[in-house]
Amino acid sequence: MISVVIRNKNQAKALEFLLRNLRQRYNDDIHEIIVIDNLSIDESEVIVEKYGARFVSIVDFSYGESANLAAAQASQKIVVIFSAHSYPVSHDFFKLIKEKFRNNENLAGLRCLHSSNDYKNFINNVLAKEDPNKSGLIFSGSAFNREVWKKHNFRSDVATFEDKEWTKRVLKEGYDIEFVESIFHYEIKRTKKQVFFRFKNDIIGNYQLWHEDISFFSAFKGLIKSLLILLKNFAVDIYYTFLRFWFKIKFILKRPNKF
Repeated sequence: MISVVIRNKNQAKALEFLLRNLRQRYNDDIHEIIVIDNLSIDESEVIVEKYGARFVSIVDFSYGESANLAAAQASQKIVVIFSAHSYPVSHDFFKLIKEKFRNNENLAGLRCLHSSNDYKNFINNVLAKEDPNKSGLIFSGSAFNREVWKKHNFRSDVATFEDKEWTKRVLKEGYDIEFVESIFHYEIKRTKKQVFFRFKNDIIGNYQLWHEDISFFSAFKGLIKSLLILLKNFAVDIYYTFLRFWFKIKFILKRPNKF
């Protein structure tokens, strides 16, 4: 069976939809549902109890440590991780995951499909060994082998990309990571503050994992490029705002015949 673990912070509405989806469509495929909650102040805990899931709080949050806690709390060999703002779509989502693990004892993890990148790499058979970033695990809609995790924990000292770092490490140890045709949807609207938080972690994570460095020149180049994009987008928005207004005026002056 499968342990489903959901990482959540103040996303009660999205969390309820995910839990309702899991209980209504996939309950027979799931042994347990655990919510790893990062000190939410909304109704998240009440909703978790409503759907018979287990609520576990994490105080000192890091991406790697939350994944370790997820694995430690799970009781089954196969652990599937979602963010609260994602949810499975295909009817055979968990069945395909179980079948993949049954057929390959060397499997450390599976990446499910949710984006054009996933489909392209899956169809083009781009292996995780070739592209650990875009074909490796992503910890919203990925499954991993808890027995492998016991030997190789997730690192809590990486700013982000704990899933990709683990991917590289277990592949080097000789394990397999594959795509699975299980489809899920990922939906989130981030505030400017959340986008900046993600930006900072991505800068650090890209340096730690992919060794992508930044120079003063590239920083200033990025600033100029961003400002030019803002100006271009502003000009385009102004143009179409007046274009819509002018179309309405023409419509008022000469309305078409009604049917």
